[in-house]
Amino acid sequence: QVQLVESGGGLVQPGGSLRLSCAASGIMFSIYAMNWYRQAPGKQREWVARITSVGTTTYTDSAKGRFTISRDNAKNTMYLQMNSLKAEDTAVYYCNVPSMGSWGQGTQVTVSS
Repeated sequence: QVQLVESGGGLVQPGGSLRLSCAASGIMFSIYAMNWYRQAPGKQREWVARITSVGTTTYTDSAKGRFTISRDNAKNTMYLQMNSLKAEDTAVYYCNVPSMGSWGQGTQVTVSS
């Protein structure tokens, strides 16, 4: 059974940084592409970033240049380093294994002064 556990969210001021983690279990983590999504209040869940099994990364336009997705296969963990945070980045952030349709419970990120 696949389990994904996000952590690292919190309250940060505009311009600040956070590093989110997604710990995976129950899968052979290294062979799967992984995604980060987010859902802001009253909005649909949106895709943020993707990393393939070989480390190729892609980002939504709003994340380019500010966010960095990475993975540590030895730790079965994916990360999202978020810099220069803006109020519009406020959302619950989720990790996802697209080929398995698996989701974590999410971690809240609030960007506010």
